[in-house]
Amino acid sequence: MRIVGGIYRSRTLNAPKGMATRPTLDQTREALFNILQGRIADARFLDLFAGSGAVALEAVSRGAETAALCDQSRAACACIRENIRRLGCEERTRLLEMPAERAMALLCREQAQFDLIFLDPPYVVDLGPVLAGLKEKALLAPGGLVIAEHAADKGFPAPEGWAMTRRKVYRDTALSFYEEAP
Repeated sequence: MRIVGGIYRSRTLNAPKGMATRPTLDQTREALFNILQGRIADARFLDLFAGSGAVALEAVSRGAETAALCDQSRAACACIRENIRRLGCEERTRLLEMPAERAMALLCREQAQFDLIFLDPPYVVDLGPVLAGLKEKALLAPGGLVIAEHAADKGFPAPEGWAMTRRKVYRDTALSFYEEAP
């Protein structure tokens, strides 16, 4: 696995061993960032189920101001820490080693808001409550975008007041884009 573009382009990343983490494929990540290219510069980025950290680190490589990465797995967090260290981007990243619900509550207490929020939980996780939690805790900045990676045969309705504005399918994976409804 590697960084696809930006200042860390072609740098390799570690992924946690085993089947518990399913890293976003380079091809899907490249397609995602092609879609986001006009939004990534100086963005505040949240990766709520970070795994290897590849998506958030790609965002930093492409110009995001900061990235918060969250994962509850110790193995995943050790891998993320190593990837951050290898890239030398400690000052622009924050690792939250805790479940997503706790991270959302902490970030809400800190009144943090993010321009881009990426969700790629294990496919068994129902994204509906996660999306509702993001909305309830007001973690999405005005004009921000939530991107959910999930199995292509699943769909998740937008919470009230939000709309799914785009859906792209890449083989068995889909990316769904949510933002505040006009």
